[in-house]
Amino acid sequence: MHSQLIPGLPLQTFGLCVAVGVYLAWLVVECLHGGRDIGNLVVLMVVAGLVGARAAHVVEYWHEDGFDRDFMSAFAIWKGGLVFYGGLLAGAAAFAAWCVKWKPDVLALTDLFCVGVPLGHAFGRIGCFFHGCCWGKVSDSFLAVTFPAGSPVYYAHPAGAGAPRSLPVLPTQLFESAALFALFAALYFLYRRRRAYTAAAYFTGYGVIRFFMEFLRDDERPSACGLSSAQWVSVALLAVGAVFFVWSFKRRSRQPAAASAAPGK
Repeated sequence: MHSQLIPGLPLQTFGLCVAVGVYLAWLVVECLHGGRDIGNLVVLMVVAGLVGARAAHVVEYWHEDGFDRDFMSAFAIWKGGLVFYGGLLAGAAAFAAWCVKWKPDVLALTDLFCVGVPLGHAFGRIGCFFHGCCWGKVSDSFLAVTFPAGSPVYYAHPAGAGAPRSLPVLPTQLFESAALFALFAALYFLYRRRRAYTAAAYFTGYGVIRFFMEFLRDDERPSACGLSSAQWVSVALLAVGAVFFVWSFKRRSRQPAAASAAPGK
């Protein structure tokens, strides 16, 4: 598609999409937080997330992308190559470290941040589409698209020697982006109404989205027992979602009793 934003300059459309997504997610979180500044935490999580996402890509594609032959290329993040689950885990680790230091209400803050994550992620997937990575299976569906020479999918599914475009593939990047926008809308509505359960809903919702999306993808990834590495992480996310649901339920079930026992009530 249009991987390079401005011809002749090292500006990638993928990077722009990620930046827009992070900025909008930040605005949503601060708006829901009542305007109180949590910028330091956001910056910490963004930096950790980028490092984690790049590290996960380097580890996963150590041989395929030639990092074993040219290690310095692992730092060329502007060329693309981020794994969302690596960023999510690193961002969560930074969040946990910040909470240990400052001791906020961890559950409430997790609920808040989980509203913005799918919004930023949705824009990141649009960036994947422009870059030509994370593609789907070859298909004759009317939804299938072709990618020009120079994009990763072009070399994975060549239409023939000298062909200007790849074979038609499913745009799984846009499918996932649409699902993430829908998940964001649902979480935003849930948070505004209840200010609870959004972390549980996010981990469960994205775990389901990514698990089934993997059946449509066709870029190479490690697998075990018939499931891709991303699907195994998705299963883990479902377990995390269950933990957050129980945690949220127990807290809300204790609140009425605590309120009735308070003086003057």
